[in-house]
Amino acid sequence: MAPPARPSTLMGRLRTPRRPRIWFEVLLIAVSYWTYSLIRNAVPEQKSQALKNADWVWSVENHLSIAVEQSINHAVNSVTWLIVGMNYYYATLHFVITIGVLVWLFRFHPGRYAAARLALFATTVVALAGYYLYPLAPPRLMNGGHFIDTVLVHHTWGSMASGNLKNMSNQYAAMPSMHIGWSLWCGLIIFALAKAPWAKILGLLYPTATLLVIVSTANHFWLDAVGGMLCLAFGFTVARLWYGALPHRLPRLPAPR
Repeated sequence: MAPPARPSTLMGRLRTPRRPRIWFEVLLIAVSYWTYSLIRNAVPEQKSQALKNADWVWSVENHLSIAVEQSINHAVNSVTWLIVGMNYYYATLHFVITIGVLVWLFRFHPGRYAAARLALFATTVVALAGYYLYPLAPPRLMNGGHFIDTVLVHHTWGSMASGNLKNMSNQYAAMPSMHIGWSLWCGLIIFALAKAPWAKILGLLYPTATLLVIVSTANHFWLDAVGGMLCLAFGFTVARLWYGALPHRLPRLPAPR
């Protein structure tokens, strides 16, 4: 089936997916991530408030009987090869797989690329508001929390907020978790658009594994993951309102210029 004709009005053209241009996308993603990192790290490190918020989150989770992060952290830390692998997972796959999914969309689903990218960008932008409005210390930095900072213990490069790299990243921007926001974006996109059943399964396993990693490494609470999910819901809502459909509902090929 031929792709639909492009609307004649300016607003109609802006809200109709077009074929992405590689130079523009590389520049846009690079500038956007640089701006995101700059703003995230510019958020004042409100240590005392972040620690108070962490105590409150921990107490809420205890009240809800879901405060098992410490047990998971200690159990996984006892298996050296597993926790070391998780440290490197936390540091690398967050970027590698997200970029990989963007490249896959660009190559094989150009008509859906813009809407999916907008959902990802909107998710990330709203997360910045969370970092400003609700500074939160990760479990590994809690006072008396008895969590293990697995990067420091095993001397691995597993987090920009630990060890020698801690001054390069805001350590009190744990809510919401963009490891969950981005991984769930990847997983849902893969599940919705991949044809092979094994690919769909891997798409769903990726955010599940990420959730286990962020808890095992004591970088996030369960509720940080919930915050990431809510941000992603906002991102997909923005894409739906702008393009009139969720990314997987749009034509695979964009309208001709």
